[in-house]
Amino acid sequence: MSDSEDEPSLRERVEKWLAREMPIIQMHGGTSAVRAADPETGEVVIELGGGCKGCSVSDVTTGNIEAELITWPEISEVTIRVPDARDSLGGPDQPESIMGVDRTEGGRGDWGSSNPGKDHL
Repeated sequence: MSDSEDEPSLRERVEKWLAREMPIIQMHGGTSAVRAADPETGEVVIELGGGCKGCSVSDVTTGNIEAELITWPEISEVTIRVPDARDSLGGPDQPESIMGVDRTEGGRGDWGSSNPGKDHL
């Protein structure tokens, strides 16, 4: 087995960096997912969701992520997607969020908890 096979992939390194250096995303109810990390083209695509949608400082967060990742020698292009606050998830009948995660899975962002309705307290 060669040394390169023992090293984490670009995707894994970006994911670890996001978790370590950008805990503010999760602290504010946001999510992050590395959608693409191609070491041959140097393209990295990150999608932010959850509390990042409509957040007034999401531009600062995306700018900080881009500023750091573009300094990595193997990364030449960084794209960060954040859903617009005007985009609708489609209500409780929509099975997937913008990020493609089942909103009912494990209580993460299911419709009831993110939009409890008028009967809630």
